[in-house]
Amino acid sequence: MTATETTQPDGPGAPQYSGFRGGVDRYFGITQRGSTFGREVRGGLVTFVTMAYIVVLNPIILTSGVDVDGNQLAFPAVSAVTALTAGVMTILFGVVTRLPFAFAAGLGINAFLAFSVVGQVTWPEAMALVVINGLLIVLLAVTGLRRMIFDAVPVELKLAITVGIGLFIAFIGFVNAGFVTSTGEASPPVGLGVGGSVGSVPTLIFVGTLVITGVLVAKQVRGGLLIGLGTGTIVAVIVEAVWHLGAVADGNAGGWSLTVPTLSGAPFSLPDLSLIGAVDFSFARVGIVTVVMLVFTLLFTNFFDAMGTFTGLSREAGLADDRGNFPRLKSALVVEGVGAVAGGLTSASSNTVFVESGAGIGEGARTGLANVVTGLVFIAAMFLTPLTQVVPTEVAAAALVVVGAMMMAQVRHIDFSQFNVLLPVFLTVTVMPMTYSIANGIGAGFVAWVLIHALGGKAKQVHWLLWVVAAGFVIFFARGPIEAALGVA
Repeated sequence: MTATETTQPDGPGAPQYSGFRGGVDRYFGITQRGSTFGREVRGGLVTFVTMAYIVVLNPIILTSGVDVDGNQLAFPAVSAVTALTAGVMTILFGVVTRLPFAFAAGLGINAFLAFSVVGQVTWPEAMALVVINGLLIVLLAVTGLRRMIFDAVPVELKLAITVGIGLFIAFIGFVNAGFVTSTGEASPPVGLGVGGSVGSVPTLIFVGTLVITGVLVAKQVRGGLLIGLGTGTIVAVIVEAVWHLGAVADGNAGGWSLTVPTLSGAPFSLPDLSLIGAVDFSFARVGIVTVVMLVFTLLFTNFFDAMGTFTGLSREAGLADDRGNFPRLKSALVVEGVGAVAGGLTSASSNTVFVESGAGIGEGARTGLANVVTGLVFIAAMFLTPLTQVVPTEVAAAALVVVGAMMMAQVRHIDFSQFNVLLPVFLTVTVMPMTYSIANGIGAGFVAWVLIHALGGKAKQVHWLLWVVAAGFVIFFARGPIEAALGVA
């Protein structure tokens, strides 16, 4: 069939397309999957609306991290590359795999970078670690090892990682909003607000934004997160215009913790793309063991979150078979690895598939054409970065808590009837926020799983690859003494 011939409908009443639209229809399989151009466009727009918060949230998380040299990333630059990378990767994934799964900076990995990795390396070195992580994911996907490793890890631990990251992200939100603060005492180490109560107007705005966003999400309003962020920001701008709270850094005890919500200048600007290519593979301040374990942790965080999301979305779209496989699975896994490489090279953090794509699928999206729509709107969002600086940290913190709650919902799929499952899962979930480290939580869970099963007479139930993973985490936890013993700088 040539590009000018008419495509055959998939059933009675199905639309027929010719010419360029016919070619697009055949390539993406729009009619074949029972969809239409209108549904794909609407689905792509809805997916963007539900994901648009990442253009604000990713820079808030990444700019919160201070690297080993005391440097922070610039908010406008991170916002611009976040939108650019999400747009390019979403379009690439849609064109290559022809699936309606959109991409953006993964919340688990950006938190790990900001709150764990950059305490040991510089930001360019941290992004180099993300690039290495992505290249390894591509290699694992091409060779088929990625699927094999995924199958080796118990499903309970896979789910626990997602739950733990959700709790960690929520805790970060509470701290950033001033809802949870350090008491400065040995016991209790943290408390509610100031003196056991909500102590500032910005924190009250956080609470209000959290309630509004929670109601919208509970009522399944499309774009509920974005609407909540917008509403909270409008309230914050009005409050600042009336009371001039200022910033805490300027000596205002009841002021805004980071971003002061004021309107100034034009809402449009050329995107700041200065972070593209800002990577450094020297790793001058850490030893090889630390580098290996940081990459290892990035790999696992990226690895399992993406595989689980792929499975869920493909089932929701009706594209998965009984074994959970979906069309062009290998290509999807390869492109997901490319997303990590692209995110590192642009300093946007690793880009991965977003579960919010389910909103577009619910609107009728079934093909990669929806991704093309989503990606184009993301690219257009690059020119609106001045507006992202208006959102105060306290408002964005509410979105962090909501997203954390969404991720924690996966706990319902874990069977806690056996203690040899319960304890490793419990350690994975709780160690993350309590030590402010995703790596520590994953490692505690994996090591506990292997030891409890092995010493309990169930060693044969532990896959050999899990033994390798657990041994790697033992080295990770003991890397200080090991590096000292090896004389590694």
